[in-house]
Amino acid sequence: MGGFNLQDLMSKAKAQYDTLQKKMQETVVEASSGGGTVTAKMDGRKQLLSLRIDPEAVKSGDVEMLQDLVLAAVNEAARKIDTMMQSTVGGMLGGLGIGGL
Repeated sequence: MGGFNLQDLMSKAKAQYDTLQKKMQETVVEASSGGGTVTAKMDGRKQLLSLRIDPEAVKSGDVEMLQDLVLAAVNEAARKIDTMMQSTVGGMLGGLGIGGL
């Protein structure tokens, strides 16, 4: 088969997968909304690690606005994770040497 070694490829893929899993656990992003009124911290597995809400936002009594700010901060953190993981996975796939497959 012209030097194509499936077992070697599978071994490389497993190593890359393990590396990706480790990177996902170590990656942490932070995103905010409302000028820092709400800040969300998320890891690479998209687990919300913390959510900080400025006490002044609660005092206003505008629950709908606060809900929107929370959603915006969490969604922005998830987008950041997606972007980071896409670039990481893209770089890793190039390292497998599978080119045209």
